[in-house]
Amino acid sequence: MIMDMYDIELEDKELKEVGLELMFLTPEKCSHEDGITAVELSRHLNMPLETVKKKLKILFDKGIVQVKGINPKIWKFNEYNFQRMDEEDEVYLLLCSFDDVDFDKYFSY
Repeated sequence: MIMDMYDIELEDKELKEVGLELMFLTPEKCSHEDGITAVELSRHLNMPLETVKKKLKILFDKGIVQVKGINPKIWKFNEYNFQRMDEEDEVYLLLCSFDDVDFDKYFSY
């Protein structure tokens, strides 16, 4: 049972990393003006590609990321839909929990 809780927390951490990276994505971080590919995101986060794809699917199903193209798929955060999410949604709450977030990795001053 303890291992299950650890797995859930680990998955949440990965989902949060992918979500926040897309939320704070700047054009300089991607090779496409419309967003970022899963491969680029995987390399940037140093996370397995399959894990990134699973997390992108979760975010896509929630309507907070958009996808363009087929090969490669270009992913982009949808701020409009995010702001209209149910505030009790677990993904919304996860992405709004900034207690353990290092914003320096998203912004350069």
